[in-house]
Amino acid sequence: MDLNEDLGWIGMALGGPSVPFVPTRYEVLDLVFEALDLKDGDVFYDLGSGDGRIVAEAAKRYPIKKAVGVELRDELYKESIERIKREGLEGRVEIVHGDFFKVPISDATVVYMYLLTSVNEALKPKLKQELRPGTRVVTLDFQIPGWKPVKVVGDKGGWQRTLYVYVIGVSDV
Repeated sequence: MDLNEDLGWIGMALGGPSVPFVPTRYEVLDLVFEALDLKDGDVFYDLGSGDGRIVAEAAKRYPIKKAVGVELRDELYKESIERIKREGLEGRVEIVHGDFFKVPISDATVVYMYLLTSVNEALKPKLKQELRPGTRVVTLDFQIPGWKPVKVVGDKGGWQRTLYVYVIGVSDV
């Protein structure tokens, strides 16, 4: 199944690049965090953070400086805020209610995206303009067209099983 083809109509119906909410499955979190390779002091962003599970887990598992989720949908933003409160992560996780095309991300050292290829393509100018060289960008399932991953984690064997690791200044040249 090609999710870009099967779900791409959603973005067109909404007037631009968009993505349906498909949460990263809990069963693949270890694989996700292997690809993210978070370190002490990292500033981690999840673009289209959904219910906040990735930013919450990042803050619980690693001594990162900050975890920021960016979510446009009201109900998912509210669910994320409740998760952060329930798990006692206020002050360690920030959820921004907004459009990730418009939210500044220049302080990020690691960015996670589970978005369609068409949205990854549309985000390329923002990533190149705002992120510093050496910043890692990790995508689940869908590559960034024209960029070369420095590493692929997983087995390319199906849904939510492959992560692509890019580095600004290396992958995007």
